[in-house]
Amino acid sequence: DSWSEFDSIMKCAGIVDRIDEKLIDAGCAISGCGPAFVYMFIEALADGAVSCGLPRDKAMLYAAETVLGSAKAVIESGKHPGKLKDEVCSPGGTTIAGVKALEDGAFRSNAMNAVIAAYEKTKKM
Repeated sequence: DSWSEFDSIMKCAGIVDRIDEKLIDAGCAISGCGPAFVYMFIEALADGAVSCGLPRDKAMLYAAETVLGSAKAVIESGKHPGKLKDEVCSPGGTTIAGVKALEDGAFRSNAMNAVIAAYEKTKKM
């Protein structure tokens, strides 16, 4: 049937999930626009590593693999991302220092605002 054909085509881009029509704009804001946000994050991670002396090709690979592995951990463990973050942060360690730097720059608020802006734009279309 037509849904099966649609599902098989769309699965190339990720999961196919049927949601209530009133949630489509929110779904589009994260699933349709989210990849650009993630690409920007990967690029930023790589740029930071290059600033620290890592060659660009390795920095890009490590950043992309870090995002891929982290996404798999969220999906496969079923744990909340905040719990996984806490498990990686050692008291007084390097990771919590980086987390603080992200929080100082309003990282989560900016990510949320990007999704909300995309949602608001989608609703107007």
